[in-house]
Amino acid sequence: MSSKMEGFGEFENRPSRDKIKILKGTTTVGLVVKDAVILAADRRASAGFFVANKMVRKIVYIDDRIGMTTAGSVADLQFIYNYMKNIYHYNFISGNRPVTVKALATYLTNILSQNKYFPYLVQILMGGYDTQPRLFNLDYLGDMTEETYVATGSGSPVAMGVLEDGYSPDLTGDQAMDLAARAVMSAIKRDSFTGTGVIVTKITKDGHVEKEIYPNRKEAM
Repeated sequence: MSSKMEGFGEFENRPSRDKIKILKGTTTVGLVVKDAVILAADRRASAGFFVANKMVRKIVYIDDRIGMTTAGSVADLQFIYNYMKNIYHYNFISGNRPVTVKALATYLTNILSQNKYFPYLVQILMGGYDTQPRLFNLDYLGDMTEETYVATGSGSPVAMGVLEDGYSPDLTGDQAMDLAARAVMSAIKRDSFTGTGVIVTKITKDGHVEKEIYPNRKEAM
């Protein structure tokens, strides 16, 4: 008698959790203040210990008031981003009510949870402004938590310390942008998988404004 149960081959052949290499070679940051959501991320893409690209964009926009930070498998992230953008705009042109940030994050977390046995290797922060600023942290298994401030990736221990020290819900949007940029810049100094520079964006009810910061402009060229 075979030791394998008939009909369960696909589950027996799935990679075990200890064999799944979660790619966290980056630093992304998000925080919520009174009138805005701030997202920030570095620009280095690594393949193991090799710097594969120095100028990668890790903040993308589903619309003018909803953004995502991306970490993990590039192919998985590109698929998820395009899929979520299509869902959002299909709902818009269909004349349905506007999609809230929480609804979009919940939809994505259901997709991730349904595929947990063959997961998308991603770590995502989704933030935006609908009736108020909202920020959600999603992992590759479909866990979702709402946050006031958070850091993800290999540089997150360094970045989180900076956020803990400087965060207040009463910060202005510009002050929060400076704090988020400083958190990622601190990770750049101490984490070899985080580098080049920082993209930081402020999302408000009027849309988003972003800026780029480079500690060593010659390196980024």
